[in-house]
This record gives sequence, C-alpha cells and structure tokens, in this order.
Amino acid sequence: MTSPSQKPKDPMKGFRGVMSGTLIMEAITVALALPVVNKLGGGISTATGWTVIAVAVLLVVTCGFVKRPWAVPVILVLQVVLVALVFWLPAIAVLGGIFLAVWLWLLWLRRDVARRLAAGTLASQQPQP
Repeated sequence: MTSPSQKPKDPMKGFRGVMSGTLIMEAITVALALPVVNKLGGGISTATGWTVIAVAVLLVVTCGFVKRPWAVPVILVLQVVLVALVFWLPAIAVLGGIFLAVWLWLLWLRRDVARRLAAGTLASQQPQP
C-alpha cells in the first residue's frame, strides 16, 4: 500500500486534467471553424460568428473551473449551443455533435471510475507486491 507520509493518488484529479485538455482541444477546433463561418455563415461579424467566438472563449474560460460542481452542466450547455447552430451553420453543429459524444463518453468514464473507487477496485487501491 502507501506509506503514512505518502497520500493515495486521486484519480479524479487526473480526470480533471483530461477535461481541461478536452476543453482546450475543443476551443481550438471551434476557433478553427471561424473561416467556415466567414465563408458560409455570412461573416464573422454576424450573430453566428459572434456565437462561435463566444463559445470558443467560454470553453477556454471553463478550463479554470473544472473543479467546480457546476462545470459539467456548463460544458454540456456549451455543447448544446454548438449543436443548436444546425439552423444557422450545419458544419459547426457537426463539431458540436462530435464533441457532445466525446463529453458523454468522458462522463461515462468518470462515473465508472467513481464506482470503482467506491468499491475499492482501482489499481491504485490494490496492495503493491
């Protein structure tokens, strides 16, 4: 096991890093869609362009709050906003759909890790030989 001076590893701390990394990758992907908005969505200065810019900025800002209990609902709302852009620019909605699937998978993984943590079956909870 661990020595008295050594704390056990927190698997959720690592998961928060995965969440932050995913948010940054998504923000980059959404920001890279701005040329598409410029070409097909009527320009960046339209409501669609400003919405895409706002979502990209909010994704980056949300990275600083992944510890908070309200972070996951905010992330899911941002995904829904991207999917809702299907009425204005379907290409952006495809990105929202892909990342919504990624987030649902990550949340399923988080639930599985929490369940295994409670049951004591994580590899970090097993005695070391």
